[in-house]
Amino acid sequence: MFGIGTQELLLILLVVLLLFGGKKIPELMKGLGKGVKSFRDGMNGVESPKDKPEEADKKEAVKEENAKDGKS
Repeated sequence: MFGIGTQELLLILLVVLLLFGGKKIPELMKGLGKGVKSFRDGMNGVESPKDKPEEADKKEAVKEENAKDGKS
């Protein structure tokens, strides 16, 4: 596992626990999880939360109306 043994991993976890304390670690992991999720969403091209589904539906309806007007 990347050249890190069990003893080294336990030592790293102990140092992190001592530095941040037991209450701060869950908050740090939550932030890390959100960051990873945001990165994955960005890589997959997921819409941002700013674009609401209702707005997307309205945009699609406008496109359809414009297409009908152009064909007539």
